[in-house]
Amino acid sequence: MNVLVTGAAGALGRNLVENLKAIRDGKNRTRPMLSIDQIFEYGRSNTREELDRFCAEADFIVHAAGVNRPKEQFEFMEGNFCFTSVLLDTLKRHGNKAPILITSSVQATLSGRFGNSEYGRSKLAGEELVFRYGEETGAPVYVYRFENMLGKWIRPKYNSAVATFCHCISRGEAITINDPSVMMEMVFFDDICEEIYDAMEGHPHRCHYEGVEAVPDDAGRYCHCPIKHKATLGQIVELLQQFHDFPQDFIIHSLTPGSFEKKLFAMYLSYLPKEATVFDYRMNCDQRGSFTELIRTLDRGQVSVNVSKPGIKKGEHWHLSKWEIFIVVHGHGMIQMRNLKNDEIEEYEVSGDHIQGVFMKPGWTHNIINLSDTEDLVTVMFASELLEKGRPDTYFEPVEKE
Repeated sequence: MNVLVTGAAGALGRNLVENLKAIRDGKNRTRPMLSIDQIFEYGRSNTREELDRFCAEADFIVHAAGVNRPKEQFEFMEGNFCFTSVLLDTLKRHGNKAPILITSSVQATLSGRFGNSEYGRSKLAGEELVFRYGEETGAPVYVYRFENMLGKWIRPKYNSAVATFCHCISRGEAITINDPSVMMEMVFFDDICEEIYDAMEGHPHRCHYEGVEAVPDDAGRYCHCPIKHKATLGQIVELLQQFHDFPQDFIIHSLTPGSFEKKLFAMYLSYLPKEATVFDYRMNCDQRGSFTELIRTLDRGQVSVNVSKPGIKKGEHWHLSKWEIFIVVHGHGMIQMRNLKNDEIEEYEVSGDHIQGVFMKPGWTHNIINLSDTEDLVTVMFASELLEKGRPDTYFEPVEKE
């Protein structure tokens, strides 16, 4: 399949093209039904001669080109209607009845706050042009009205408040929010790409519209991406500030699969400047080695790394209910544990040459000893809860009784 993507240099176009390349090159194997041959990228720098060739050879067209922040109002219609007309006329001239998917906007509903949207009117005109084209030629058409689109590579300080927030907060720059209670409905590029693949396979999610709301409808005229997210501007900024603070508190708040928080964190990281991409950890060092907290969560404990100098013994404590996992990744050591109930002793020889995890069981006092005379012992440690200074649940008790 040859795929033509218009607006290929835009944020959606760039995300889609790079996704398509991964499928074409066999790096993304999640879509075995799709076989991508050539990807025709059309943007402002291309010629009409190239468009003519692309339209002659394309097997599927994703029309993502458009104008949303023109200098003059007439440019809305010029970019969102006139170029669509040129594209469809070129396909007609070649008798190419390949499916065409157009990325429109929910503003084309001209409902609610979009009732007087010049941009919406131009997108609606483009939609109707595509529908008429489908009726005249018999070519399958998929018209998508997307909400606020989010993800990497959106130009900040242009047409996306969230992209602007990501850019500014990652750089410590001030932002302005007139009304933090404003609710936004959003869809991420990665989810849009998956929906486009569904359409390419011939099973898009169809819908009709009631005002600005897409209502799933197998017989619907329109299509939509069913994976959407809603949040207020205030909530979005609060999350972005938490992401910004990670190098200070090392707290990851939520990475639930498919969640808005997880997707927004990925978007935020794509805007990090070079100086914020690397950060220092606070190493607690003494003559025995070091202990450093790496990742902290509010509900799933924390991960740390412990370095023990040659011959050093660390630990010698127990927990009421907290539990841990010790994972030696470098060096040669011994983990000892004693059950406080009956003084039963367990010992585990561990090495970075054979990585194993060892549970530190509640009610068992434990230690870890570096058996090497020359090498540091490096241990990754997971604890089931954060260390609370007032309630550390950590009590000194030697493993070996005197």
